[in-house]
Amino acid sequence: MTSDLHFAKHRSGLDRTRQIAPQIVEYLREKILELELAPGTSLSRLELQKQFGLSQTPVRDALMRLEEEGLVTVYPQYATLVSKIDINLARQSHFMRRAVEQEIVHELASKPDRRFINRLVDANAKLKTLVSSDEYGTFLRHDRDFHYILYEEAGLEDVWPVVRRHSGHIDRLRRLNLPNVGKARVVDNHDAIIEGLAAGDPARAEEAMKIHLSGTLSMVDSIVERYPDFVQR
Repeated sequence: MTSDLHFAKHRSGLDRTRQIAPQIVEYLREKILELELAPGTSLSRLELQKQFGLSQTPVRDALMRLEEEGLVTVYPQYATLVSKIDINLARQSHFMRRAVEQEIVHELASKPDRRFINRLVDANAKLKTLVSSDEYGTFLRHDRDFHYILYEEAGLEDVWPVVRRHSGHIDRLRRLNLPNVGKARVVDNHDAIIEGLAAGDPARAEEAMKIHLSGTLSMVDSIVERYPDFVQR
């Protein structure tokens, strides 16, 4: 299956004052995480070069970066395919993220700050406006914004991209499971985290985060049953 995305439309959005390859990575990663580029989709280097109006080097470098993140599989002289969702890698990234974010909220709840709490409330309010919509990709982007605030407030901005680079498989599982779980549960979980932080209760905030992050993996069997072609164990 080849990509039917209109890459040419994106070409005009490339910022020629910045490195090009990272921008292609960001664009393709987002499409993969939102499943617009589903597992098994073929990514043609020549098509990408033509549609972006680029030489071979930045496209090659972008695909190599996505391969390092486990989002694509490169078969030399054959094809580059969007990788299947690896349950083992999803479990590992979930373990890392839960360890980091439970510790973050535990620390932040020890010194609650009204300004910080208000930032989270505002971020979750944006998510609430999308609960009844079909905008799953936009919803998940705003969800990431909510979590980034936690890293930022904890002074761990440099940890965020490390976590993000290892989260592609769990993020795609979440995208598959979101219609089943429902967006309302996500914002309710966020509210519980905010309440624990605002109350200055580290244990409560940590438990709320644990519940929030554990929902997808608890549904793995159901996800695999519904999307057998997208997932590998």
